[in-house]
Amino acid sequence: MPAASILVVEDDPAVREMIAEYLDGHGYAVAQAANGEAMRSALAARVPDVVLLDVNLGGEDGLSLARYLREHHDLGIIMVTAAGEVVDRVVGLEVGADDYVAKPFDPRELLARLKSLLRRLEGRAAQGKGKAAGARSAGNTVRVGPCTLDLAAHRLLGADGEEIALTSMEFDLLRVFTEHPNQVLSRDQLLTHTRNREWEPFDRSIDIRIARLRKKIEPDPEKPRYIKTIRGSGYLFVPGAD
Repeated sequence: MPAASILVVEDDPAVREMIAEYLDGHGYAVAQAANGEAMRSALAARVPDVVLLDVNLGGEDGLSLARYLREHHDLGIIMVTAAGEVVDRVVGLEVGADDYVAKPFDPRELLARLKSLLRRLEGRAAQGKGKAAGARSAGNTVRVGPCTLDLAAHRLLGADGEEIALTSMEFDLLRVFTEHPNQVLSRDQLLTHTRNREWEPFDRSIDIRIARLRKKIEPDPEKPRYIKTIRGSGYLFVPGAD
């Protein structure tokens, strides 16, 4: 099995080299980029499995680059923020990052988060053979409001047939919802069903991802019809809401 490929986008050469050397020592194929232009050049040569992306880059910042990555490539994104920059972490998740790690960080923490994300990405790639209950139509497709979730291809298609970009966690959340229609799921249950119990997200991470999903599937995200909030309990997926 080929080594997972990682692209480290960091403008501090000492930090970039330290990360690259550490990950290389753990068997990963690592490429480096100091800014957005170098990142795009690296992507042209090879699209990695995961991009480790610093938020506070000189020039084009990491949040803009994360949005670009999510719109153009199917890969994992881990944002690196300075300690205490909660707003950047929230915005990072809103633009499509899968996880974050705060500086200064222990390389072992970074490695653990990277392994966790790669497991999720591998799980996503292996999905589609499992049982999906509830709003199933035919084959491996499931209705999600006006959209169609293709479990085998790991794609969300809009009513017009156009593909809607999803992060690995967003796909996992939609899959879990379709497997538990008309059932209230707490945040802890969502983490358990997506097999992310080893991951310790900050308090708003699930809520942010639900908000992103609503923007993609709900006619009016402010008045959700398909993924409803049950105050004090969690979320309820209603596949056939009118």
